[in-house]
Amino acid sequence: MLAWKATLDTLVEETMAFAKSARVEPTIPRTVVEPNRTSSLDWMKSEREEIGQRVANFKAHQQRFIRAREDYAASEFKRMLASSQ
Repeated sequence: MLAWKATLDTLVEETMAFAKSARVEPTIPRTVVEPNRTSSLDWMKSEREEIGQRVANFKAHQQRFIRAREDYAASEFKRMLASSQ
């Protein structure tokens, strides 16, 4: 009954010694990655001005989507007309 305990203790000691002797070197050099940062807030502006600027940016973004959608629809319509003739 005690033989397996002695074998287990020996195995644990050998494993610990191996783990201490094994040295793993990183294959990729460590680099510092800067996170994507949003534009810093100007605390001197009022919140109303900041909200107004964000709304204006959102509207401009939406207008770009609308123009792209309309251009695509027009090109598809032209393609359909050309293929029907």
